[in-house]
Amino acid sequence: MAYFIDVILPIPLQRLFTYSITEAEAHFLQQGMRVAVPFGKSKVYTALVYKIHQTAPEVYEAKEIQQILDETPIITKQQLQHWEWISSYYMASLGEVFRSAVPSAFLLESETIISKRVDNEVDESSLKDDEFLIFEALQHQSLLKIQEISTILGKKKVLPVLTRLIEKGVIQVYEEIYEQYKPKLVRYVKLHANYTNEKSLQTLLDSLNRAKKQREVILTLFSLSATTKQPITVKELSKQSNTSSAVIKTLIDKEILSAYYIQKDRVVYDGEEVEASKQLNQYQAEAYETIKTAFTTQDVCLLYGITSSGKTEVYVKLIEEIIATGKQVLYLLPEIALTTQLIDRLQNYFGEKVAIYHSKYSIHERVEVWNNVLDNKPKAQIVLGARSSLFLPFSNLGLVIVDEEHETSFKQFDPAPRYHARDAAIVLAKLHHGKIILGSATPSIESYYNTKVNKYAIATITRRYGDVLLPDMELVDIKEKHRKKRMKGHFSDRLLEEIEETIGNGEQVILFQNRRGYAPIIECNTCGHSPQCPNCDVSLTYHHYKNQLRCHYCSHHIAMQQQCLACGSHELDSKGFGTQQIEEELKELLPNVKVGRMDLDTTRGKYGYQKIISSFEQQEIQILVGTQMLTKGLDFRNVNLVGIMNADSMLNFPDFRAHERSFQLIQQVAGRAGRTKKRGKVIVQTYNPYHQILQQVSVGNYEGMFTDQLNDRRQFHYPPFYRLIKITVKHKEYNRVNESAAWFAKSLRNSFGDNVLGPEFPPVARIRNLYLKHILLKIPKQQSLAKTKDVITRVKNSFSSIASYRSVRVIVDVDTV
Repeated sequence: MAYFIDVILPIPLQRLFTYSITEAEAHFLQQGMRVAVPFGKSKVYTALVYKIHQTAPEVYEAKEIQQILDETPIITKQQLQHWEWISSYYMASLGEVFRSAVPSAFLLESETIISKRVDNEVDESSLKDDEFLIFEALQHQSLLKIQEISTILGKKKVLPVLTRLIEKGVIQVYEEIYEQYKPKLVRYVKLHANYTNEKSLQTLLDSLNRAKKQREVILTLFSLSATTKQPITVKELSKQSNTSSAVIKTLIDKEILSAYYIQKDRVVYDGEEVEASKQLNQYQAEAYETIKTAFTTQDVCLLYGITSSGKTEVYVKLIEEIIATGKQVLYLLPEIALTTQLIDRLQNYFGEKVAIYHSKYSIHERVEVWNNVLDNKPKAQIVLGARSSLFLPFSNLGLVIVDEEHETSFKQFDPAPRYHARDAAIVLAKLHHGKIILGSATPSIESYYNTKVNKYAIATITRRYGDVLLPDMELVDIKEKHRKKRMKGHFSDRLLEEIEETIGNGEQVILFQNRRGYAPIIECNTCGHSPQCPNCDVSLTYHHYKNQLRCHYCSHHIAMQQQCLACGSHELDSKGFGTQQIEEELKELLPNVKVGRMDLDTTRGKYGYQKIISSFEQQEIQILVGTQMLTKGLDFRNVNLVGIMNADSMLNFPDFRAHERSFQLIQQVAGRAGRTKKRGKVIVQTYNPYHQILQQVSVGNYEGMFTDQLNDRRQFHYPPFYRLIKITVKHKEYNRVNESAAWFAKSLRNSFGDNVLGPEFPPVARIRNLYLKHILLKIPKQQSLAKTKDVITRVKNSFSSIASYRSVRVIVDVDTV
């Protein structure tokens, strides 16, 4: 009887694909295993087994699978359920979820291999020049890869040449699968079995009397073996005996030593003994008890604790309780920068039970964490990571903590699935019958609203740890300061005065400017022209340290221009300012002060964050200038002053969440000041000190901001009262985008009427040579979300069937932020 499997392929197609298998394979295979399958004419993909059955496909004849790649499933049943929810809710295909969920090392790639046909005589004179080059290369090398052929011919498009060679019977093509993950093997040495008794050992030492270095290696090996029960690595033996590895290799070649390998994890904890968690103060203990009580009736609890109130200690107590029952814990953070500080704190309490998972880790390290979680090993009982750690194969998840839950970094923008990690984490916890805590000093409007309507429970901490006062916030009117000539560069006299006083007291300063680079715009004073990106509708940003103009959307860059590209004038001036310019100005104004900078440009390496944060903690840096990376949950004990360089750029952003985000950002960055006994100071430079949000943030009036924003959103139909779905239409032709977006919006209006806004060009209407147009769909609470998505899918399918629109890309973003 015939057997078949349905598989998920890591490609953006909505459906599953069916392949035929033998009876033996059907009994061996399980849901969640990987198989290599042929797809299309020559491609081989890693597919995931979804279902094993005996129903043949009706429309096409099922191909056979090529090979089975796993002995046991690498994906759990709960994971697949979670993927299905993400796929249906965020309108992405299961293949897209599969591709983004697993480490890329699991998606084995097929490499196209070209070899010479031996059964065919070739008439060399019939070959063209480029064909002969490949033929000649195959005389010297039996196999060639596509990339190598591209190098030989010196061009990227090699397919036409290969097609001609196949037709002439010169070459044959096949696919070879290769695995990206290689386990880390550590080389150890021990004395050869021939020298285990005393007599042979004595003979050996006598024979090595003249080879002093070799004798030293043997004696060191003895002493190390006597003092430690652990196996001895080649590296350690070389270091202790003060000899090179060549000497050890000689001893191995002589069969005096024997070498062997042990597989090791790349991420290991080698810290001290763990310490007991701290005693909770009265306010933390009350919040802890509230959460415990809430969890008896509800699954989700919002922990609303002001900055520096000690939320992490409450989390630690809850984690202790969960892991004592043998369950797993997921601790989600919005930024990799935050993991740097938190790793140390959690490892102090839980030692090697903490595993870290984020995009700065290598492919190999991520595979090892994945396998440790899959096998439910003690070394991965607590997983700390960014949003991608949601996809790990948990089997017994008891608690999910989403710290800084208001952060927009939890939303995935590109590629699909465009999920929100906070919402996906709530569903994940429910699938595992676990509990979830959302923590923040400035909760999102949606989450706080959910506590008001009793959808979530709430616990609050209203006092800072150690009863430290909240920082004193001062609004400085820079319009007035400019008028009175009291500005030095971008610094008001008030801010400079406070910086000098703080540094004089041996304390540290944080300066916040939410724009990287040196200056956003370089402008010609003669004709007003500013250099634009050729691929995007934005001005190029000036980066001083590389002396180049750079696009922050597509990374296009050119050298800094000495004269205007339009009129040839040499009078070029910079407008606006970024973190680099602040850093430069500080070095001129305060030459003896050590200044550091933390933005996307300075934290590119794996340990980029760690280096900057640890040097600031150790007070090697006195002033740290940075973008919003600085605002989130970092704990610096010696910071007493925070300066916000320009609050207006955030407030005047064209977005319905701009005011909420501004409040959160200023409150969060202010929270970095005065976290120990002394009260901190925050100086906010603004052109509009009487702005309502700035007045509310200066007195920490979250409730006032929440009420105002909620009223606005109720009036203008925004979340939490309406759901939003943004549809983006992309194409390289301006007119095609206009026509297709108008058609799409008109089709949606037939069903949803006035709840469809647009189509409109966004502020940046062209990115990477593609024009964009947005359509915004507002969905009232009483309207069925599933039916709405069905209508969008139908419209999208009709859209794709129109020949002239087939090349237009349509992107659907559910719950857009």
